[in-house]
Amino acid sequence: MLKLTGFDEEGNPAQFSKFAKFANCANCHRCAKTRRAIRSYSTLPNNSCLPTPSLRLLVRNLYEAYSNTQETLVSTATMSHSVPNLDAIGVKAEPELADTFRREVAQLLGRNNLNFPGAQPVSFSAKHLNELQQEDYYVCEKTDGIRCLMYFARGDPEVKPEIHYLIDRKNEYRFVDGLHFPMPDDDTFQSFHVDTLVDGELVLDTYEDGSQQLKFLVFDCLVLDGSSLMHRTLDKRLAYFKTNILKPYKKMFDTFPEEKQHRPFAVEDKETQFSYGIEMMFRDILPKVKRIHGNDGLIFTCRSTPYRIGTDEHILKWKPPSENTVDFRMRLEFPILEPDTDDEADGISEPYPDYDAIPICHLFVMLNAGEYRHFGELHITPTEWEDLKAMRVPLDDCIVECFKDETSRWRFHRIRDDKMDANHISTVEKVLESIEDRITEDDLIRIAPTIKTAWKKRQATAQSRNGVKRKFEE
Repeated sequence: MLKLTGFDEEGNPAQFSKFAKFANCANCHRCAKTRRAIRSYSTLPNNSCLPTPSLRLLVRNLYEAYSNTQETLVSTATMSHSVPNLDAIGVKAEPELADTFRREVAQLLGRNNLNFPGAQPVSFSAKHLNELQQEDYYVCEKTDGIRCLMYFARGDPEVKPEIHYLIDRKNEYRFVDGLHFPMPDDDTFQSFHVDTLVDGELVLDTYEDGSQQLKFLVFDCLVLDGSSLMHRTLDKRLAYFKTNILKPYKKMFDTFPEEKQHRPFAVEDKETQFSYGIEMMFRDILPKVKRIHGNDGLIFTCRSTPYRIGTDEHILKWKPPSENTVDFRMRLEFPILEPDTDDEADGISEPYPDYDAIPICHLFVMLNAGEYRHFGELHITPTEWEDLKAMRVPLDDCIVECFKDETSRWRFHRIRDDKMDANHISTVEKVLESIEDRITEDDLIRIAPTIKTAWKKRQATAQSRNGVKRKFEE
């Protein structure tokens, strides 16, 4: 929670917050004077770490560059509605360091795979209406933000013992300065969590008066202080997070409200409801969140199943039928021109692409790593093509999110620069099934009473069993 307002003549930080001891070093991300030091380079070093004015000047320049990216946070996010710019929030770890973190996280999770450690939902289809009646599910709004996990890592105990990284869907790690999560029952707020992993999303709330606030909304907790919670039920995992992390975090800011201005973003739990509270979601919650950070549907998560990394058949993503989308890899094919007399006068004798024309936009889905299947073409108007070019981002071989229009043509929705690859063919098939089934808002509201009746019946049965068990034990 470091607040820097300037530097003295030798490049030392001029102002610190109350908890500066947790953010006082870093020309790198974990400073053990050498290798570990790479773990925190977006914060500033103390004199013992960088003793020479030249090195302090170097880090000052790094910090100023970092500060400049921080200033782009609001404008960048505003242009894309509520989607924050991760590069303006944290500093990306270099490949070797990121690989070290991936191994640490894999070890915490008890797995050998170094891929992105988050769960992924499946698209909602007609069969899931029965699933909601047979199992207990929670529901929350599907936020239009950036999905990230947050890793509470161990730093250098003498310099910066507490460090935090956001893990995006590309499995890249970004160091975020200024975070502190005290332990419960510590009124000094000096102790803190490490070896902890929570799941959530980063959103930028925009209010009616024009003010904005960056938030990290937590919807799951995988590991707490080195102990895996993945085998526990969702309600238990969330209870551990709220009691051990969120409650003392809020207490700290209640005690020191002036520190709020120094945090990179606020941390909150994501509001969830019982699955039968669907009508309230559509009536009360969705209209509110659409105004402040956007929304593109609902997420249903099974209460009783463990956290599953990768595709989880018990996390259901519902979107209005017209908003179901697929992420494709797009490759451009421009028409080929034969050289005319002017070209030949310029020494051009071979056919060449006509980059002034609208290309054929081929759409590909993934079969296996590095293997793709042609799935169709993007229908694009001249105006849409000009808008795409105006974005000034590489278009060939990028990931694009597309929807089907009323004539079943694939249309452009947005570029997914937060994703490394297209959807797998199995995911695409599920999305197409969802589009075909066309489960609407009215369908969900209509079935809510049946879901509630089934939930209450299961609850009564469980309570009866527990009562018999207690009586037997007595």
